[in-house]
Formats: sequence, structure tokens, C-alpha cells
Amino acid sequence: MDTSENKPKVMSCRFIDFQKATDGEQRTVSLLKLFPEPERDATGRIVRIRPLKSALHSREVFNVLQPYVSARFTTQFKAVVPLAAYLILFQILILRQLVQDSWIITGGLLAVILGLMFFMEGLKLGLMPFGTLIGETLPRKSALPVVLIITLLLGVGVTFAEPAISALKTAGQNVVAESAPYLYALLNLWSDTLVLVVGASVGAAAVVGTLRFIYGWNLKPLIYLTLIPIIGMSIYVANDPELSKALGLAWDTGAVTTGPVTVPLVLSLGIGIAAAAGKGDSGLSGFGIVTLASLFPIGGVLLLLLYVAATLTPGEIIQAAASQAAVAQASQLAWHARSPGQEIILGIRSILPLVLFLYLVLKIILKEKLQHRSEILLGIGMTIVGMCIFNLGLTYGLSKLGGSAGGLVPMAFLEIDGVKGSPIYVYSVGLTLALLFAWVLGFGATVAEPALNALGITADKLTNGVFKKRTLIIAVSVGVACGIALGLAKLIFHWPLIMLIIPGYLVAVILTFFSSEAFVNIAWDSAGVTTGPITVPLVLAMGLGFGDATNAVEGFGILSMASIGPIITVMISGLWSRYRVYSETRVSSESTKVSDTGILEELA
Repeated sequence: MDTSENKPKVMSCRFIDFQKATDGEQRTVSLLKLFPEPERDATGRIVRIRPLKSALHSREVFNVLQPYVSARFTTQFKAVVPLAAYLILFQILILRQLVQDSWIITGGLLAVILGLMFFMEGLKLGLMPFGTLIGETLPRKSALPVVLIITLLLGVGVTFAEPAISALKTAGQNVVAESAPYLYALLNLWSDTLVLVVGASVGAAAVVGTLRFIYGWNLKPLIYLTLIPIIGMSIYVANDPELSKALGLAWDTGAVTTGPVTVPLVLSLGIGIAAAAGKGDSGLSGFGIVTLASLFPIGGVLLLLLYVAATLTPGEIIQAAASQAAVAQASQLAWHARSPGQEIILGIRSILPLVLFLYLVLKIILKEKLQHRSEILLGIGMTIVGMCIFNLGLTYGLSKLGGSAGGLVPMAFLEIDGVKGSPIYVYSVGLTLALLFAWVLGFGATVAEPALNALGITADKLTNGVFKKRTLIIAVSVGVACGIALGLAKLIFHWPLIMLIIPGYLVAVILTFFSSEAFVNIAWDSAGVTTGPITVPLVLAMGLGFGDATNAVEGFGILSMASIGPIITVMISGLWSRYRVYSETRVSSESTKVSDTGILEELA
């Protein structure tokens, strides 16, 4: 049956004919009429064309911003919520304790997410263009000594702007002067000086790292030369019963300094200087500064500790602490000295000096105009707002949650005053659960770290696929997990920190000696990328809460163990990967020789 007659006939026509057939109207409008009248000078020449102002309705604004905000909110949500959920579920299901002040902690965690969202986006829009422009322009317009001085000052500024540095000041509120006078003095009486010393140490590390880029120094000798005085001062401090209580703080500061502000800003300047000197094409460009920025602050804080010990006696510190407490009780603190005003002022003080310093360098030394001014000012405003909100979230969210979980974990195997039903489990089971809790926390926090994924891609390219991205991520995560578990064991068994530091770094130095320069750069830098603005305050608060519950004098030292762990595991993985490649190459070459011998015998 032929159905071709039933098919509708399709006709083609031009669009202009269609418009005429449907009485459509067409108007020709000059493009000039769509824009405002341009500004002209006295001669009638156009000097500026005014941009067309567009008016958007609220619904259109929402549709434009929703995907943009949603993606950034989701990124921070994924970084904060899994860790918080893990702590809460462990506390409820394993420790059988409800979370106190749950609504306050929930609001604090939301503030952390929003604060980091604003802060990271503002960092990208506002501060990073500063660092990139200065890094590219400064070496071409200034002498090397001027460049190095600015690098040093930049190190101080970025340290104050690190979100995790606020966690150190928060931790100082939990230290008792009578138990650890010098630790109390550093975190309370000398807190601003402490941050200044840490910042100067980061600046010195940036200077040395930049000189390394220029002159092509290997990282291995710098590591050896840096560790020798640090280990020497640590041994001296560990032998003093009062000074030893601040040793954990000194080693933990190395983990606080390498965050989302310090690393990109300092790296952009260092790589820019190396590129200007014609040394920027090396595959290892950018490596090493993070390592030095992790080690130098340890030495700086140890020197400050020795200075404070030479200046003040424990009795004077305890008396000063009592006077501070009496003044605080007798008079109401000013609004800027108590929450939430304190967190807001701290957020402004952290960012504004760095912005002013960068702007002065740009205008006075470089004599450059600020491109995309409105966008950069918006980014700076977002950075300041984000820092203030993050500080509030740190106080009411991360610190409270970490302190609560850390204070309750010991009840799994110890009897704690004021907590009914403790210990929950027999000693061996409860101890295993506590250490497993710390291990899983460290592994989960590290696997989700975005900076680690970027380092894995770089390592894969740098080693030509010998060291896979997945191998690096697993090695670093296992190292951090073992380090945090070891740090927790130190608090449980009251081990001296020096007994963990010396063997750990001795193993690291031996592995460094046998590893190639590429693997050394990757391994030592991996310790710096794992300590982000969420992990540091959470682990610090957990350690202090755990130490308080187990009657430890101080709860520091966990972060230092989390730093040495990945260095060891990454270099072991690197040596194993290199051995496997060597073995496969050797087997392949032997097979080729056997095959060639067989062919020659057949021909003979």
C-alpha cells in the first residue's frame, strides 16, 4: 500500500519571506543608539565611551549567582561536614554521649563554611592578582636585595593572614599558667610577638627558597643545615622541665604556617623571581619553599622561648597571669576584647595590613596601576568578611567540637571525673578505639584535601609516571593518619615529644640521603599541604581537650607528628617505586639479551 500521498508536504522558504507572509515587522537600528553618548573633548574627538548600564531583576540576579555560589559553597561543605559528622557520630555511637551546645556548634560550622567560601573566593579575586603582578614585575624593576627584603616582609604579612594562625591564639585560652608557665607566656603574654616571629621565619624561608631557585641549590643540604640547630635547641629545651612543656607548640607551628594564603602568594613571588633570572623552567620550580616555611618557624619559636626564659621566671609569669585574671574579673572587657567583637577585629587586623603593604609595593616601588580595581577591591572585601566569619565559626564551631570530642575520647578506656559510665570499654578495647579514631580522622581529612590532589598531579608529571598520583595521595594520607595516632599515643602514655621527634627525623634524614632530589622535594613539601584551615584548628582543639581529660600538662605535638609521618611514607613509597621500575627494566633488558642470543644461535 502506497502511503506517500498521506505524508504532509514540506516547503522551504526564506526567513524574510516568512516574516512578510506573517506581517512581521523589521527595523534597522544603529548600534550607536544602543550605547550612551560618548564623551568628547573640545575638538569633538571621542575620549571615553561610557559602558552600557544593564538593569537586572532580582530573579535574574539570583539565576546568575546561584550556580556560582552553589559550587563554592559545596566545595567548603564537602571539606567541613564529613569531618564534623565523623566526630559527632563517633561521640554518639561509640562514646554514647550527646553533643553539648549542638545548635551553637551547628551555627559555628555553618559560619566556618560560609567564612571559607568568602575567604577563598576573595583570595582568588583580590590577593592573588597582587601576588602574581608583584611576582612578575618586581624582579624586572628592582635590585635583588630590594626583592629579598620585600619577600621577607611579605612572609610576615601572609602569616598574620593565615586562618589557622587564629587557632593558636584560641588554644592559649586553655593553658593554665601554673602547669605550663612558659607555654602560657608564649600563647597569651607574648602572643603577638609569637605570630611576628613565626611570620619572620616564614619570610626568611621565602628568601632562602628564592635564592635556591636562582642559584639552583639542592634541597637536601638546606634540610640538613636547618635541622641541625633545630634538633640541638630541641634537645636543650627538652632537658629543662619547664621549657619542655612548650616544645610541642614550637614543632606544631611548622604545620600552621603553610596554609591557603602563604603558599600561593610566596610561591608566586619566588617563581616570578626565578623566571626573571632565567631559572624558571626547571621541573622543581616552586618546590622547597613550603618545606623551609615548615621548618624555619620551629627554630624561630625555640629562639623566642629561650629569650622568654632568659627574661622571665615561672613565678613572674604566674603572677602576671593572676593579675590579668583579676583585672578581667574586676572590670568588664571592652567590646573588641570579647566575642564576637574580638573575632571581627582579629579578622580585619589579619588582612588589612597585608593589603596595604602589597598596595604600597605596587604604587611606590613598582609604580604600577592596579588593573581591574573594582574586582580586586571586591575580592579584598570578601577576604576580610570571610576571615571575620571564619573566626566566629572557629570559636563556636570547630574549637568547641574538637575540644568536646577530644575531651570525651579518653572515657573509652579511662575513668573521667564528672562523666558517668566511664570507662565504657575494657582498657585494651577502649585504647584501640581511641587510636583508631585518631587514625581514621587523619586519613579522612588528608584524602579530602584539594591541595594534595594538585601535588599528586605534579608528582606524576615530575617523575614521568613513576610515582602515580594515587600512590602519593595514599602515602601522604597514611603518613598523616599514623602521625596523628602517634601524637595521641604520646598524650595517653605521657611520652616526651623529643623521644618521638629525634627517631622520626633521623629516619627522614636517612631516607632523604638515599632518595633522589625530585622525591625529596615532593616528600618534604607534602607535609605542608596536608594542614589546611580546617584540619589545624580541629586537631589542635582535639589535642588540647584530650590532654586536659588525661591530665597531660599540654596537648600539643599531634600536628608535628602529622608533619613527619607523610615525609617518611612518601619517601619509602618513592624508593619502592624506583626499585620496581629498576627491577622491571632489568628483567626487560635480560629478556632482550636472551632473545638476541637465541636468534644468533639459530642463524649460526
